[in-house]
Amino acid sequence: MGNHPKVDYFVVDAFTDSPFKGNPAAVCFLEEERDEGWLQAVATEFNISQTSYLTKDGSDDAVAGCPRFRLRWFTPVAEVKLCGHATLAAAHVLFTSGRVDSDCIEFLTLSGVLTAKKVPEAHSNGSTLLIELDFPEVLNKECSSEEILTALEVIGDAPILEMRRTAADDLLVVLSSANLVEEFCPRLDKIRKWTGRGVIITAAAAQGSGFDFFSRFFCPNLGINEDPVCGSAHCALTSYWSTKMGKHDFVAYQASPRSGILKLELDTANGRVRIRGKAVIVMQGTIIA
Repeated sequence: MGNHPKVDYFVVDAFTDSPFKGNPAAVCFLEEERDEGWLQAVATEFNISQTSYLTKDGSDDAVAGCPRFRLRWFTPVAEVKLCGHATLAAAHVLFTSGRVDSDCIEFLTLSGVLTAKKVPEAHSNGSTLLIELDFPEVLNKECSSEEILTALEVIGDAPILEMRRTAADDLLVVLSSANLVEEFCPRLDKIRKWTGRGVIITAAAAQGSGFDFFSRFFCPNLGINEDPVCGSAHCALTSYWSTKMGKHDFVAYQASPRSGILKLELDTANGRVRIRGKAVIVMQGTIIA
């Protein structure tokens, strides 16, 4: 077991208020820094889409009254630079477990300082907490001819309206209907050939559905065949659909088998995306290794 202190952890389902829906993330509280080999081994042991590690940051740079934590994210096979659902999970645990006494939190990450704050919700019975994350906007650019060929191989016969490569190195493929997004059967062997992070498929939602657009996200090269609800992918999706729909506020549905709902707002002036969602704790325990 070694001489390191035990590590408390929670498993949280994010972008849902129902257990066993949304996207699961492990949230681990570190009293001291641990080496990357151990961090990766624990993430591999959890074997869910993301494991996050929180360490209290005692610097003077945090906004007054807004505690700051160092936050890192690991998939079962690698560390990543940005993760929305595991940040939401971390904020939910901090707010609900009594570890912070504030309405805001700052996270120091590989993508800079990210913030989470409690937000009021109309018609809420108070049983769940709505949290808003402040994330960087992810821009999109045109695909090269080689990337288009890869996209066609990945998507197969589904009608494609448009393709983009995101600044986060994802392939973004726009299909002609939300039903096609829901029914899409991924060719994981083809997706593994994508040289970037993963593949996002998306389409405008049907009128009257209560949503603006649907999406799904596949990243088998990071050990996640399908990410159930991906906040970071929506940093690119919000930018894309804002241009197409001429608006800045969205309700998005990620149509994975677990499904999830995200409320989004694009701040074009500052290049930021505000992501709102709920979460629920489903497990907690202690790592003794």
